[in-house]
Amino acid sequence: MGNVRFDFGGMLELQQKLSRLTPEKINRFMTECTEELAARLMAKVLPRTPVGQYPRGSGKVGGTLQRGWTVENVVKTGNTYTITIKNPVYYAPYVEYGHRTKNGGIVEGKKMLTISEDEVRQIAGRVLEEKLKKFLEGG
Repeated sequence: MGNVRFDFGGMLELQQKLSRLTPEKINRFMTECTEELAARLMAKVLPRTPVGQYPRGSGKVGGTLQRGWTVENVVKTGNTYTITIKNPVYYAPYVEYGHRTKNGGIVEGKKMLTISEDEVRQIAGRVLEEKLKKFLEGG
């Protein structure tokens, strides 16, 4: 029979770091993670949002849809942290998902939020892992 040895020093160090964490520190960390992902989503959705181009002298200024994006505060429900990003401009869903025109044509949606959400989901695990490492080092 062979001998198996395992050094639990790293596990004991992790246990000590975890024992220093208070519920307040954990809540603050989770809120910061949620805000970080929301900030990354906003950084992706804003440049994708189309800006209307109007002729000089028309009195119209483009960018209403782009300026309409808002981020609400983090809400904790049980163990779930939620942050809402929305655009209350009335035509935002038509630009996002597309629409029919009066003459029966179809305008394809820009999917600026949908594509941005997908991209953030792809990097979320990596971003949160990095934040967790830093948190535990300083925790």
